[in-house]
Amino acid sequence: MANTIITAAALFALCAPGPRFTCVVDGDTFWLQGEKIRIADINAPETHGAKCEYEQQLGDAATRRLIALLNAGPFELQTGNRDRDKYGRELRTVERGGKSLGSVLVAEGLAETWKGRRSEWCPAT
Repeated sequence: MANTIITAAALFALCAPGPRFTCVVDGDTFWLQGEKIRIADINAPETHGAKCEYEQQLGDAATRRLIALLNAGPFELQTGNRDRDKYGRELRTVERGGKSLGSVLVAEGLAETWKGRRSEWCPAT
């Protein structure tokens, strides 16, 4: 598949229960104009079904930061090797000015670079 770049801008808030149109689910998933998008280059901690308090807190922080990043102005959505994941979400890299917003979350310790699987966020006990 050829890379496609779409420029978008919208006002995002945390997703509420019920139908979703433009909102943020968690640190690596959001809805834009009725399409569910999974940020393809990162993995963020879970906020729904977190396995420990640390994961919940980090996931909440990643979610708040993604809302701020998306609300900071226009951004580009870029396709990659796969269009959708197994859950039907569009897989996109999100960039502004040539810089991945996912890499911002990684640099701030709120996400990790995608390794093809989810990682364990909870400290070993």
